[in-house]
Amino acid sequence: MDLDALRHGNFSQLGEAITDWEEMTKKLATLKEDAQKNLKGKADRASWNGVNAQVSREFIDKTAQEFADAHTQADTITNILKDTRGELVGYHTQLTEAISRGDKKNLTVIDTGHGTFSVTGNTRPDWASDPSGKTSATNQQDVDDLRDEIQRILSKATESDNSAAKVLRLLVDQTKYGFSDAAYKDRDTAADAVEAADKLAKMAKHPDKMSAKDIAEFNRYLEKYHNDPLFSERFAEGLGGKGTIQFWTDMVDAHAGARGSELKSMEELQKNLSMTLATASFSDSDAMKAWKSDLLKEMNTSFHPDSKVPSQLNPVGALGSQVISSLMRQGEFDTEFLDDYRTRLFKQDRGAGDSDTDALWVKGYDHIDLVFGSGNGRDPLDGLFDALSHNPEAATHAFESKADLDHMLNTTRYTDRGASLGHALEAAVTGLGAGELNSTPPHSSTQVKIMANIMAAVADPDNGGSLVTKAMGASFGHMAAAYMPEISRELGGPNSEKVFLTTSDSPAGLDKTDVVRFLTQVSNDAGGRAAIRYGESIYTDSLLEAHMADPSLFHGSQTQVIHDIAYNSGMIEGIVGRAVADSDVASSVEMEKQENDAMAQQGEFFKAVLAGGVGMGAVALCPEGKFAEMGAGAGGGFFGQVASIAVDAMYDGKQQEGALDSSLYRTGKDLNAMQDSVNQQAQWAVQEAMKKHHSTLPADGTLDLVRNAANDGWRDSDGIMEDVEKRPSA
Repeated sequence: MDLDALRHGNFSQLGEAITDWEEMTKKLATLKEDAQKNLKGKADRASWNGVNAQVSREFIDKTAQEFADAHTQADTITNILKDTRGELVGYHTQLTEAISRGDKKNLTVIDTGHGTFSVTGNTRPDWASDPSGKTSATNQQDVDDLRDEIQRILSKATESDNSAAKVLRLLVDQTKYGFSDAAYKDRDTAADAVEAADKLAKMAKHPDKMSAKDIAEFNRYLEKYHNDPLFSERFAEGLGGKGTIQFWTDMVDAHAGARGSELKSMEELQKNLSMTLATASFSDSDAMKAWKSDLLKEMNTSFHPDSKVPSQLNPVGALGSQVISSLMRQGEFDTEFLDDYRTRLFKQDRGAGDSDTDALWVKGYDHIDLVFGSGNGRDPLDGLFDALSHNPEAATHAFESKADLDHMLNTTRYTDRGASLGHALEAAVTGLGAGELNSTPPHSSTQVKIMANIMAAVADPDNGGSLVTKAMGASFGHMAAAYMPEISRELGGPNSEKVFLTTSDSPAGLDKTDVVRFLTQVSNDAGGRAAIRYGESIYTDSLLEAHMADPSLFHGSQTQVIHDIAYNSGMIEGIVGRAVADSDVASSVEMEKQENDAMAQQGEFFKAVLAGGVGMGAVALCPEGKFAEMGAGAGGGFFGQVASIAVDAMYDGKQQEGALDSSLYRTGKDLNAMQDSVNQQAQWAVQEAMKKHHSTLPADGTLDLVRNAANDGWRDSDGIMEDVEKRPSA
């Protein structure tokens, strides 16, 4: 920065610009709130069908998010401009005061252009008569001190100005269209993030020189900034696409066989690095587009540690796709990037056929271990599925093709990718990413179609049982829990929509035969059947409470709708119970332990789900009288108390024996005990709903109605199962 620019700078125009930005931020805050409450809020509660369900709702959601991002970006720009102006005004004051002090010491400061200046002592008017011959009115030390002081001020002002410009450019370049969601309270915060990214990118150029202390520092920065958009983008750009792959190849080689504290440190590094790259992937800057393009180009390149020459025993290094996928296990990556990467990887995987895909990725790569902790990263689909599990939109795109879905399911017989595939499928059909505990949108027609295809695959007598045993049982159970409204509609038959409430875009999109067979197969897995039981109970209890709170939802007697709900509960639980009895899964002490453990684990999951306000198939009444998934707004008039009490009852009785009310679903050995548990659970739910909503229905008669209806449903489940397949107990 030139001396005169700071010395004579007029900051009034910058102040006016800041005022304009402040006004814009206030207006955008209003628009943001309006978009969330009115635009998106009404869209979430609307009944969508056809193209509107697939296009309009998504457009509205993205539009509402754009208003939020616009406000965030405007607020960040305002903060940076205000902070920078404040700093420059401060440096301007420091400069003028320094020059004024110099003037009093007869020092002259002159701008000599191009960022240079001079400080000189004024000539003494009487110097010619001074015997010493000194011409200056001051000494050289004063000149040097003033020069150094002014240089420090100008350097700081230049740094402030340049870093603000750099940050603002990075911020604007983040998105080609729309707005960035990067938020910063001031210029220093943003500048520090960029500076840290540059430092780490420089360190990563020489991983062989990184000591344990360097790695610890590296980790601290990544942990602090992995969600920071500017840091993440700058870091990824600094490494480059190919450089990112090479960096991790070198790191896993340098720390192969890590144990103890070293292993823990490397696990943290891999996690934080993955999350950093995930954040960076959302940037649309030209540099990040090049980074993503480079990654895709290097998918089939063989990578070796820089310090080593490939040996004759292991002439093939890690494939780029294997390295890339090993860095996608954590964090949410950009949908478009995941779509591109997944399309290429799926094509390669399909080319090997269902049975040879494991050989494609694992055979010949036995020396490779790209993952610290569990797994080895040889199967790139494993890491990709983990990435999809954190991005429901990309997961839905991945399994829209029935051919791709069937192929991936079939490959689980020959690979170890079942668990990660199950999590990806959960995200695809529920719209809820792994570990997310927030409200979810209604199931789209595409999601229901994928769920129907999954049910058909699992229901297939030729492969259904094998799919459930490939570490996907609990995931299938979670899917069933999330689709209890659609399942109940399908089992209930035509014109049951007024009883079995849902916001699904395609509530009639499942096949009854597949539904029954799917429930039967999944019930053979302890985690799967526990999830079905919790999901069924949550949905049943939410329905009872909703109808009890608003009798006008069903144009008929309350007793009729209560009967239908209780009957449905008995029927679904009867399918689960009979599947258990047919398969001998509860015939040993070990199996009983698995049952109890599964009820405990799934109980923890569903308690967290309800605490987080996630729908998982349950419905709740909105303040406006329409329906949305449970928890779409905490404290906004939604129901969930009765369902929470029911889950607590199931969870607390998971391992206890004795009285019926403390041993719900304790084991699957005794069909009669299971039937009693289902009946008791339904009666408790209606009792709680009646009490909460001050129902005038006769207590004894209503409980008797529930008891008989649940027993009827349980009894009829036998015939329903007989209709779809031959059973061992038949």
